[in-house]
Amino acid sequence: MTLTLTLREAPAAPVLAEAVSPDRLAGLSRAEVERLELRHGNRAAALGDLFEVSGGSAEDVRVVGDLARVAGVGAGMSGGRLTIDGRAGPHVGAGMRDGELVVEGDAGDWAGAEMQGGRLVVRGSAGRRAGGVYAGSRAGMTGGEILVHGDAGEEAGGGLRRGLIAVAGRVGDAAGLSALAGTIVAFGPLGPNAGAGMRRASVVAMTAVTVPPTYARACTYRPPFLRLCLRRLRELGLPVTDEQVEGRYTRWSGDALELRRGEILILEPPR
Repeated sequence: MTLTLTLREAPAAPVLAEAVSPDRLAGLSRAEVERLELRHGNRAAALGDLFEVSGGSAEDVRVVGDLARVAGVGAGMSGGRLTIDGRAGPHVGAGMRDGELVVEGDAGDWAGAEMQGGRLVVRGSAGRRAGGVYAGSRAGMTGGEILVHGDAGEEAGGGLRRGLIAVAGRVGDAAGLSALAGTIVAFGPLGPNAGAGMRRASVVAMTAVTVPPTYARACTYRPPFLRLCLRRLRELGLPVTDEQVEGRYTRWSGDALELRRGEILILEPPR
């Protein structure tokens, strides 16, 4: 049976809810779950004051309501399944290590920031810096998968070290900023300055892109790793076509101001 947390009403102040995670709720009674401490504005609040708790197993948690002002849901989770039936606030799934987190609506800024593993699925759009790096940290996402069925904001995958970010819609400016490794796939339009400061990562674009001047054209080919990656994304429900899987991609290498081992791969139009 699913453990369900239903938001009683829109919170009057921002809420920090890092305790809402399957692994943190595991083994707790309903009363213990209701007593868990959250931050509501500048004061402590019991989870039960903000959410109605029902159901059973904490391995499968469902949170219902508009959580746009509720931050950190699923942050650091290390297993289980967490579904947000509505919008999610900032930092959803930040630092998660394992498990699956599904947001049925839009997600705020920093979704999956510095994520280490697991899978974050956003059915709507994600804000700025999805899978990104926090100020003062050395690395953003270091593992796992982020799948966005709508659009993603600026600096998606900033500081990316490993892992996969795929966006079905538009991706904002500076995707892959200073990325060291990992893969970003943009099925919709890709904003300017993609790959700025990138060292070894891959940015894949299915539409025409303005390539930064610090990148040089290398070749046109069919990347073997990309074929496997796209088949995986199709299995996970993203709109991948046969033309994209089997197509030829022009490789641009850069950033020349860094190691010049990163790449932007752009799908060639069919002949």
